[in-house]
Amino acid sequence: MKTLDELLQEGVNGRRVLVRADLNVPLDGKNITDDGRIRAVAPTVKALSDAGARVVVCSHLGRPKGEPDPAFSLAPVAQRLGEVLGREVAFATDTVGTDAESKAVAQGDGDVLLLENLRFNKGETSKDDTQRAEFAGQLAAFGDVYVDDAFGAVHRKHASVFDVAQLLPHYAGWLIAKEVEVLSKLTGKPEQPYVVILGGAKVSDKLAVIDNLLDKVDTLIVGGGMMFTFLAAQGYEVGSSLLEKDQIETCKTYLERAAKLGVELLLPVDTTTAAEFAADAEPLTVGVDAIPADRMGLDIGPESAKTFADRIAGAKTVFWNGPMGVFEFPDYAAGTKTVAQALVDSEAFSVVGGGDSAAAVRTLGLPEDGFGHISTGGGASLEYLEGKTLPGLDALEN
Repeated sequence: MKTLDELLQEGVNGRRVLVRADLNVPLDGKNITDDGRIRAVAPTVKALSDAGARVVVCSHLGRPKGEPDPAFSLAPVAQRLGEVLGREVAFATDTVGTDAESKAVAQGDGDVLLLENLRFNKGETSKDDTQRAEFAGQLAAFGDVYVDDAFGAVHRKHASVFDVAQLLPHYAGWLIAKEVEVLSKLTGKPEQPYVVILGGAKVSDKLAVIDNLLDKVDTLIVGGGMMFTFLAAQGYEVGSSLLEKDQIETCKTYLERAAKLGVELLLPVDTTTAAEFAADAEPLTVGVDAIPADRMGLDIGPESAKTFADRIAGAKTVFWNGPMGVFEFPDYAAGTKTVAQALVDSEAFSVVGGGDSAAAVRTLGLPEDGFGHISTGGGASLEYLEGKTLPGLDALEN
């Protein structure tokens, strides 16, 4: 695929460049609680602006239902993007309407304009090819060329991700190029020992990545809510912990397959439990063979965390996706923090697979530069590692 470097070499002074960014940041009202995605795409936007391009940025935020919703406005993002770039970012109050058109026409060389939320328009996410193509045509009218730097959206066949690339000369931004470079290392021949750590709530969310990576790793570590389905597959009672009963047999299959492959599938030996799902619930750490019937596991226990950290310390390559517990509750954050700190302390090439794992790194105050790479796309990074074809990448490669 062609990259931003090639576009900059061609020259962009005075040219209109439509940039698809992933500015889907968490908001508390109008306050941005994590600006990681804004900072991640800023270098691409700044490089284009510095080179004299007339930059029009578009993004989605949240899941509005195809019509304007003030709760999902990108207005606060425009302000923060301007602060990160160190220059004014104009904001259009619509996506492809009169305000967007007039502000795009008024742009000078180096100016940056952010359009309102793409998902305020039904055509963005439509499964009807004609409706989606019509909206893509309206977006494409803002650019002479198209740069996609929204890795967190490349697994979606949306108008701004897939269809616009059919209409304009297209290039991958620096963020997408970096994501593909890093993730391809994990699916190719990563340096051994290779350790994969999977957490989060559900086994069903991670089945395909387990299936695709099991014969490539030396150790597969399982924590978070998904660990209880694996423990149930081993015959343990898990109390009121999160359990996907319909996946128990699948977990048994993976345990058997790992044993045949000589892969260590490492499960927790202890868990920190609570009587209810609440931040102020009194914690009690027990062995996984002694979980009370009326309690639920909300974190891995300290012995498990130490074992996981030891495996990380001996690794050369590590991929981590999914917290080890409910890190948002201080009493149940220790497992996630221990694993994350072990990655910071490790000499391994470490990749944090976006989503809740990236949020945990920032919430727990760990240094982002302590990791080899923090992905901006949780779902996209998992689908890449599952070996799926991602529509946004496919469009850039063709």
